[in-house]
Amino acid sequence: MEFTLIKPLFGGFLLGLAALSLLFFNGRVAGVSGILGGFLSFKKHDTLWRFAFLAGLVTGGVLLLGTFPETLNFTLKSSPPAVMLAGLLVGIGTRIGSGCTSGHGVCGIGRLSQRSMIAVVVFLSSGIAAAVSIDLIFGGEI
Repeated sequence: MEFTLIKPLFGGFLLGLAALSLLFFNGRVAGVSGILGGFLSFKKHDTLWRFAFLAGLVTGGVLLLGTFPETLNFTLKSSPPAVMLAGLLVGIGTRIGSGCTSGHGVCGIGRLSQRSMIAVVVFLSSGIAAAVSIDLIFGGEI
């Protein structure tokens, strides 16, 4: 697969445009974990926009799979239980950190939020430490 800057730049532009639009038109930050958590709590008059946002994420993935299937072609190097455990830990971390990488990383840093900048440093540091630790202890395989 050849590296190109066009697709990542276009994807980043669309992501930024979507986050800016949600903030401008709805006054909401595009933090996916918060949007999903709020959707699952079923607050009256607060679920339609959350559903539309989440449906857009799924629809975008389906469209990507249909138009550029090679983009989603990968080999799982860890066991499915390890991947599920990692996902669970990320979900717990987003609750503890009051947000996820999309909320803090994309939207918070874009608004020059000091809290978000610290959160992103902690996210990245923790991820790097976990990846290096797993690689050293288990040889990259769990």
